[in-house]
Amino acid sequence: MTATLTVNKSIFKENIKQVVGDTPVMAVVKNNAYNFGLDFAIEVFLEVGIEMFSTTSLREAIKIRKVAPKAMIFLMNPGIEFEILRKYDIQMTLPSLSFYHQYKDELSGIKVHLEYENLLHRSGFHTFEEMKQVIQENSQLPKKQQLNITGIWTHFGYADEFDVSEYEIEKEAWLTGLNEMLTQYNFQYIHAQNSASFMRDDLFEHHTHVRLGIVLYGCRPYSSLPENAVKQSLTLSANVIQCRELKKGDSAGYSFAYTAKTDTTVAVVDIGYGDGVLRARSQYDCLINGKRYPIRALMMSHLLVEIDEAVKPQDNVILYGEDIRIDEYTFKGVGANSEQISALNHCSLERKIIG
Repeated sequence: MTATLTVNKSIFKENIKQVVGDTPVMAVVKNNAYNFGLDFAIEVFLEVGIEMFSTTSLREAIKIRKVAPKAMIFLMNPGIEFEILRKYDIQMTLPSLSFYHQYKDELSGIKVHLEYENLLHRSGFHTFEEMKQVIQENSQLPKKQQLNITGIWTHFGYADEFDVSEYEIEKEAWLTGLNEMLTQYNFQYIHAQNSASFMRDDLFEHHTHVRLGIVLYGCRPYSSLPENAVKQSLTLSANVIQCRELKKGDSAGYSFAYTAKTDTTVAVVDIGYGDGVLRARSQYDCLINGKRYPIRALMMSHLLVEIDEAVKPQDNVILYGEDIRIDEYTFKGVGANSEQISALNHCSLERKIIG
């Protein structure tokens, strides 16, 4: 028996189609496609007609190019491996005026997207005026020395927040600056919206693509979105190894992790934090034979679950699935959707693609 990470390809594909519709999409496939597997995700995205991808890793960008020779690939983190970028035709963010000035002589022919930092303050130009300065300076260079400015983009750090005004502030700042830029310049690619922004507002005017991550992988970006708007294709399952009787006052797990308040029975389950189960996730329940049972202790390779007489050894234990969703625990405060998924250990879990 082995704890297993299963992805239903049919549901994964169905979710993409339902979420995207006819909207042009740049699929975010960073961090091994949110731990779904880069090759698998690229294959399915291509099957549904998505041919634009973004990642933060040059290594992943090269791998995408080998899987999808005709795809547009956008590197969201800046790199200085300029020959590799040219060789594999990878487009890259231009993150600041200082970066441009530092590497001005080496950027010739590189395709870049100007990045506006907005309220996230993670990366990007401080102002649109700085972007204009780059465009003007670049246009004054001999043609063969110019970089190729193909796009402009930003990221909304507050699109999944409804109780504060920051999303409206960052959205207004971006749209105002972009519209001013478009009176003077043209861009092949204009993308700003993440999953939350797109689900709230659809595709913005003048934008060529939405840049979607977590919603493509089956998780709701905010709690007020109905469950049926997004289909989860991932199941994380384990197995009951044995059932143990505890007397009132008995402790189980390391360092008195669980002490029985009454005579009770616990199931020993073959999955733990070494397989990527977050400690905060272990404070909640799991699903056995269609019924929810509370997890009482988390160890590296095991869980202890308080059970009743209906549970037997070899029964299947579901930690994430269609009826026990990842985003349910996101909204309970366990951690971001992506945090829960990316923690899963592909080295210890058996991985299956079905459907």
